[in-house]
Amino acid sequence: MRWILITVVCVGGCGLVPERGAPLVSEVANVPAEAAGTTPLRPQPRPDELATELETTVEAPEPQVSAGTLGRTVATLGNAAEPGMWLKTPLVSTTQPGRVFLPSTGKSVDVTLIPIEGPATAGSRLSLAAMQGIGASLTDLIEVDVLAG
Repeated sequence: MRWILITVVCVGGCGLVPERGAPLVSEVANVPAEAAGTTPLRPQPRPDELATELETTVEAPEPQVSAGTLGRTVATLGNAAEPGMWLKTPLVSTTQPGRVFLPSTGKSVDVTLIPIEGPATAGSRLSLAAMQGIGASLTDLIEVDVLAG
């Protein structure tokens, strides 16, 4: 089987070899004789274009937060034995109704926002029911938008 494959590949490549007396590519393309044996010429960038290309940097975009949100927080699964739909977060100072939106799934759920100590950049804890409601993996850290109710 291997020899058959090798034979087919070798014979198939024979059509790519020019016949004797056939014009060379350089003759067909009207390439000067001195350039015929060299590598193809490629356009060279101008020095000012090259400097601009080297100085250009790509910046990572800032994460977009949905309009009307209290902020974006990294949430993890809270106490699974505690019933209800809640989010314990440092983004609020009093218990209030709210909504949690998970951009990656496009789903949101109504929750009770419960304040916890810490800076606004600290993480939050989300109830089991709320995690399931927004379609989040129970073992992942997720970024959610928190909206006031």
